[in-house]
Amino acid sequence: MTDAKVKYNDYDGFARSYARDNEISPYNDLYERPAILSLAGEVAGLRVLDAGCGAGAHAAELIARGAAVTGVDLSAGLLALARERLGPGVPLLQADLSRPLPFPGGAFDLVLSSLVMHYLEEWEPTLREFARVLAPGGRVVLSTHHPFMDMRISGSDDYLGTYAYTDAWERGGRTMTMRFWHRPLRAMLAAFRDAGLTVEDIVEPDPLPEAAEIAPDAYRGLSRRAQFLLFALRA
Repeated sequence: MTDAKVKYNDYDGFARSYARDNEISPYNDLYERPAILSLAGEVAGLRVLDAGCGAGAHAAELIARGAAVTGVDLSAGLLALARERLGPGVPLLQADLSRPLPFPGGAFDLVLSSLVMHYLEEWEPTLREFARVLAPGGRVVLSTHHPFMDMRISGSDDYLGTYAYTDAWERGGRTMTMRFWHRPLRAMLAAFRDAGLTVEDIVEPDPLPEAAEIAPDAYRGLSRRAQFLLFALRA
């Protein structure tokens, strides 16, 4: 889709319906969210940047586990919902992750970025900023589209290329046009190296066992085809 009038990724236009769906979707609640929180490990006492915090589901869990969380997101609508959920004591800022972050160097011990990177045409500037705001030895944990999932959605047979594609989402009775960027694993690893981040772990998660009963169709699909890809990185 090339129409210049199309508004891609309009989270402000369907923030509440998206947040409601994200809260209960098996792909989030029983798959991505527990996987990335497990990869984050013990967070008690850590200063955590939730980069792309959305409506605050991950931040709420991190806070419950003892982390001091700061959230940033591009969507004012989603940030308003995060404020409703997290209360006035959690710093929440509107920020574009493709631009410099409004934090000094070494401000965080952990950057958690859930399902954000596939919105970005270029990864290197964002990853360099993640590395900059980390204290020495700090970590990044992130999840992104699995490149094989990109190929299923886009219908492309080009695994090795880096390219944009669109998908239509139905939320709250509206059809939203979403734009994502496919990139192969080798491009992801090159971006990490360029940013000075060392890969500690790569995870293709399994759905939680209870998904077999709660959402059997999703469980069968996720047990056979990876939807997301997770990384643990060290600065």
